[in-house]
Amino acid sequence: MVQVHGSILAYAIGITDIDPIKYNLLFERFLNPERVSMPDFDVDFCYERREEVIDYVCNKYGYDHVSQIITFGTMSARMVIRDVGRALDVPYAQADKLAKMIPNELHITIKKALEQNRELNDLYETDEEIKKLLNIAIALEGMPRQASTHACGIVITKEPVVNYVPLYVNTKDGAITTQYIMTTLEELGLLKMDFLGLRTLTVIQDAINLVKKHKGIDVKFDEDMSDKNVYKLWANGESVGIFQFESQGMTNFMKELKPDSLEDIIAGVSLYRPGPMDQIPRYIKNKLNPEHAEYTHPALEPILNVTYGCMVYQEQVMQIVRDLAGYSLGRADLVRRAMGKKKLDVMAKERQYFIYGKEDENGNIEIPGCIRNGIDEASANKIFDEMAEFAKYAFNKSHAAAYAVVSYRTAYLKAYYKEEFMAATLNSFLGNLEKVPDYIDECKRLHIDILKPDINKSFTKFTVDNGKIRFGLGSIKNVGTAVVDAIVAEREKNGEFESFTNFCERVQNEAVNKKCIESLIKAGAFDSFSRDKKYFNSVI
Repeated sequence: MVQVHGSILAYAIGITDIDPIKYNLLFERFLNPERVSMPDFDVDFCYERREEVIDYVCNKYGYDHVSQIITFGTMSARMVIRDVGRALDVPYAQADKLAKMIPNELHITIKKALEQNRELNDLYETDEEIKKLLNIAIALEGMPRQASTHACGIVITKEPVVNYVPLYVNTKDGAITTQYIMTTLEELGLLKMDFLGLRTLTVIQDAINLVKKHKGIDVKFDEDMSDKNVYKLWANGESVGIFQFESQGMTNFMKELKPDSLEDIIAGVSLYRPGPMDQIPRYIKNKLNPEHAEYTHPALEPILNVTYGCMVYQEQVMQIVRDLAGYSLGRADLVRRAMGKKKLDVMAKERQYFIYGKEDENGNIEIPGCIRNGIDEASANKIFDEMAEFAKYAFNKSHAAAYAVVSYRTAYLKAYYKEEFMAATLNSFLGNLEKVPDYIDECKRLHIDILKPDINKSFTKFTVDNGKIRFGLGSIKNVGTAVVDAIVAEREKNGEFESFTNFCERVQNEAVNKKCIESLIKAGAFDSFSRDKKYFNSVI
């Protein structure tokens, strides 16, 4: 999945899967001649195979032309107090007690904590040793503490990377990164790409593989993404496992909205965030009764009718500026960015251009403006104010469309291949003792039987067995992947285990220890041997 769905070329050659013309995804939102900064090019891959992509890029362009990017961990309020305490030989218990007096809030600082916590402030004022510690901590707070590798950033250069920036070698794992952080690399004009690992893409591919294995079917998603049975899942609140729509708030939103097209899913991804959420009641009301949609001026209807009169996307701001005032899309994107970043001086100039237009030195019209295009001054001013307010939290439609495609595909698999989809979803959280029970509950609601783990039939992951899901050994507590791999390898090499004693004899030299076997017993993995758990425990 690529966050450049506005590119018709990317769609034509199969990089992306959604028609940018049909959904009004503007390429100029990503890149245009008037843009000064480099665009962000984010690519989501199956999270299990992300490293393969990095290896491919290194092989293609040369290992000396590709580098990961450094990032710095900084000293937070609590951390710096403990570090300074260690350096000053303050007893750990005392430094830890001080650190825990810092409120557990986002972006909290020691100075703010002194204002909020009276006990901490009293200690600061009365204890010279603590005052010294906190003063040093305040001076160091926010400074870099350690270097690490950026989670997804990759820089690719025409000449060897070392010709552009200094490099850093991590002494722990030998990884080579740039010494400059991501923003500095962008300022230098270097090409930065984000190779992201997306768990849901792995779920989709695993589900497709399971369908092929057990049903012999090659899954084909409908290209127009209009299947009514798929949209029923959202309308009925059956969104467990559906990408981006699992939260209770999202589920309730979709139940009220009753989506029937991909445009509704794109809007759902965009609206359910702080700021845009205020427009959700209006969007639902106008969706259910389109005749109630209101427009500041009739010229807005062709642009906003797809979202029932609500401004939802950054691209809509660009379309309004282009269609009503005659801007180029490149310049329209600059206006959108100025609004989003609240650049008041730029916005003041652009308001004049938007309403009255702009002429060059020779009197030629560069921007016609709203008035020349038949829109009255009062309406033009009101529209500009609405855009300026909305642009603070407007969402990139191309980004939302990319997520909507992934959401639709997860819903499609759940609608038509529920056993394989739920097995793949369970596998994506293998060993997660919080998430796995939730998805097992969903399987029960879908009337999918969960078969207990079986030492002769289970594998590391959950599998599909005659329309039922077989519990994976890798999800049993205290049973690691390496252990299961050893058990499965022995079973495939020398046949099924004939008894519990036979199992113990055959895996005694492997990584299977007493604690692991006890967990397998308690999970019922040996129940097929027709012995009770007391017998197994006595053998151990």
